[in-house]
Amino acid sequence: MSPLITPAELAALGGATVLDVRWLLGGPPGVELYREGHLPGAVFCDLNADLAAPPGPAGRHPLPEAGDFQRAMRRLGVSGGRPVVVYDDNASMAAARAWWALRYFGHRDVRVLDGGLAAWRQAGLPVVKDVPDVVEGDFTARPGGMPVLDADEAAALAREGVLIDARAAERYRGEVEPIDPVAGHVPGAVNAPTTGNVGPDGRFLDPEELRARFAAVGVAEGARVGAYCGSGVTAAHEVLALELAGVPAALYVGSWSNWTADPSRPVATG
Repeated sequence: MSPLITPAELAALGGATVLDVRWLLGGPPGVELYREGHLPGAVFCDLNADLAAPPGPAGRHPLPEAGDFQRAMRRLGVSGGRPVVVYDDNASMAAARAWWALRYFGHRDVRVLDGGLAAWRQAGLPVVKDVPDVVEGDFTARPGGMPVLDADEAAALAREGVLIDARAAERYRGEVEPIDPVAGHVPGAVNAPTTGNVGPDGRFLDPEELRARFAAVGVAEGARVGAYCGSGVTAAHEVLALELAGVPAALYVGSWSNWTADPSRPVATG
């Protein structure tokens, strides 16, 4: 089953739990956008509170504890036997983190609305302001459903496999760093900015195009692959794009915010 779903497929699906995961780093609170209009039946999922632990040395968006994630998902109506569809309004950048987190904690049927809210509107489908009554779900969080990397494993993968830095090229090169204390990248990592995974309409490129995109940075058949970004959000988008291309990949959840928390770790630029 594809990890993506079209607006028409979602409209016909019925019985799915739909999570609105709108979020922008430094932008307005996503819940305000949700209140202005969302998919019928959608429940707002707060990326910072529901999909991550509090920031610290482990990074700006560390993995939540299984119990915390389970409680959050049950509160949002997520059940293990019911499909989940996630969406946002920014080329699925935040929705991909929800997809990845649910997959990591063991949910088997999670899909991302390809093109997000814009694609839903373009299909002529309704947007509502009504906040649904949520029936508590029964989801049980079981960690380990997706591969992860810590800092040492990411460093080793950069030497022995392919570690993809999903940030903008200027951040990878170390020319600018608007958030974290040190600019640059993990030595040996290659750069494939997340924005290149989608077309101008915010929909993912087709699998052949994605395979060619990742082959250009050294992803060959059988290669061990991982991805990181600033804090493990947009790198989940990279993992999703790699899955669409037929390439399993691990996520360095702590990403650059965790890497730079230890001043002894090496930093490359250029």
